[in-house]
Amino acid sequence: MSALRHRTKHDTSDEGGIDLRTLESHQVRGGQRSFAFTLVGIGAATASAHVGNNFTTYLVGGLIETFGFSKFAMGAWNMAETLSYAAAMFLVAPRARTMDARLLALIASLLVIAAQAGSAMTGNYVLLLLGRIGTGLGFGLMNSAVNLAAGRTDQPARWISLGISFQTVLYALVAIGLPKLGELHGVAGMFMALSGLALLLGALAMLLPGGSTQADDRTDLPANQPIGREGRLILVAMGLFSFGSLAIWPFIEQTAKAIGIPATQFGIYQSLAVLASAVGNAVLAAVIARLSRSWPLVAALGACGACCVLLTTVTSEVAFAAAFVAFMVAWFLTYPLLLRLAYALDDSGRLAVMTTGTWLLSTSFGSLAAGTIAQLFGGYTLIGPLGGAICISAIVAAWPVSHRLDQNERAR
Repeated sequence: MSALRHRTKHDTSDEGGIDLRTLESHQVRGGQRSFAFTLVGIGAATASAHVGNNFTTYLVGGLIETFGFSKFAMGAWNMAETLSYAAAMFLVAPRARTMDARLLALIASLLVIAAQAGSAMTGNYVLLLLGRIGTGLGFGLMNSAVNLAAGRTDQPARWISLGISFQTVLYALVAIGLPKLGELHGVAGMFMALSGLALLLGALAMLLPGGSTQADDRTDLPANQPIGREGRLILVAMGLFSFGSLAIWPFIEQTAKAIGIPATQFGIYQSLAVLASAVGNAVLAAVIARLSRSWPLVAALGACGACCVLLTTVTSEVAFAAAFVAFMVAWFLTYPLLLRLAYALDDSGRLAVMTTGTWLLSTSFGSLAAGTIAQLFGGYTLIGPLGGAICISAIVAAWPVSHRLDQNERAR
């Protein structure tokens, strides 16, 4: 059993469905809290933390078209953001039990606002690279805030799913508006719009549950407990999943363009995809307490890997759109299901922060690998099948942990 087996109320709270009384208030460390405040706070922080993952692809396309940067340079540019994103999360992880989610969200918002606005004012690659490092640090701090805040609730995985539902509804609008802004005002306009979005979401993120886990628990547990074998398996599973599934992501808009889909039409498909993801996560939030940990995760990883293959091998617009919607739904189901394993082993949020940091670290190397493949082979076709196979291989690492947790659940 993992050395991180620090569990309290979450051992028994994953039973049954949603209690309608929780729609008014719910339990957090320290007492009851408004459902609406927590939903808006976690939803806004989640949306702010994932802006780069979802919309940097438009910036990549705009920078290539405006300044003529190479695919390899844009892969490295995206890698700088995701590496700094991961670095911020690994910096927070050892201190997770002592940190306040609201303070992290405030610092994160200020970093992202400044970095996005600064990037709008330059075409110099080095300065743009520095801007990506700034946004990456901000996104990492914000995502850490999300994980710590969710860890303070009675159902962390459910709140992560609800936050994603909030995020994806908002992203449906951004996915339509951002490419249109790019048409009217160029890549600088997109940078400024994302800076304004960071300001709005940062303000709403102040509704996150505050305080620190250590202050509430009043325990003397060391901040740097070993994560144990099962913790390491969760990190490996997240690494394989994210490396494989997101390698193509910085170039997904360019992949669509290669088969004749313009950026504005791709934005509409992305809007449909995120709305479908919102529905998927709302359903998951409603039923997750009744689901086993193993088979839903296996199904989600398998579906996500299969969609990766289709994204770069289909040649018709209809097939691409269908694969893209299915990919987004599967991805946003897999992510909270993997985090569910992390919270099952450690409810302080530290392992969840490390798991999300691993996601970003692996994604950064996936982006560089994808840019290199695209540069060497003159296209994106190979990236999908390779990424899909790596994504599916995450099942091997996740299964022992999820299966053991299911067996323990049945034994109780």
